[in-house]
Amino acid sequence: MLNMVFLTNSWLSSFNQPGLCITMAMLLHYFLLAAFTWMCLESVHFYLALVKVFNVYVPKYILKCCIAGWGIPAIVIILVLIINKDFYGNGSHSESNPYSNFCWIQDNLVFYISVVAYFFFIFLTNTAMFITVLLQIHSVKTRTQKRSRFWKR
Repeated sequence: MLNMVFLTNSWLSSFNQPGLCITMAMLLHYFLLAAFTWMCLESVHFYLALVKVFNVYVPKYILKCCIAGWGIPAIVIILVLIINKDFYGNGSHSESNPYSNFCWIQDNLVFYISVVAYFFFIFLTNTAMFITVLLQIHSVKTRTQKRSRFWKR
């Protein structure tokens, strides 16, 4: 959906309908944040599968992942809309090309908080999970090598 909204955004912004543009910008923002959130959930699943291998039963795991994956971005979008729906709008980059219009976040502060900071948090979480998994794999490998040396003796 992110790709679909992104590809149709410029075309739909050419109609100069503020409501349509706000909707497209909101959908683009939502699906971008949803993609980041699902990426984070994948790293959490990676951690649970490779580090916390045993005794990791989470009741209704898929439902909880779906609520987090689709709900957290929705909360961010709702907050932006509650604060000011005019944060979304049509931004023209070139007057000579009418197809350069693009519906997106118009306020830089909102962009940096709701996209860049969100991505940075996801990136730090994914990095932490990746390092933890690498350390776990390394420790398992080290223990296996020590055990095999012991049995060789």
